Amino acid sequence: MDSALCAYAEKLTSHPTEMTVADVGALRQAGLDDVAIHDATQIVAYFNYINRVADALGVEREDFIQPWGVL
Repeated sequence: MDSALCAYAEKLTSHPTEMTVADVGALRQAGLDDVAIHDATQIVAYFNYINRVADALGVEREDFIQPWGVL
């Protein structure tokens, strides 16, 4: 399920105009119901939106947050 959801999120982020019914079908086959698919889509879309707003306005990253994989 995780790999299907990650593939969906990556495609929605990188190639949103290429999303098809088959992408939703892959999530259903992975075990997600329509509510979970809707929620995942909303979350991915929100993070894409808010990151674009932050990038456009030059919002600096907070320095107290460590990069992934760095302890």
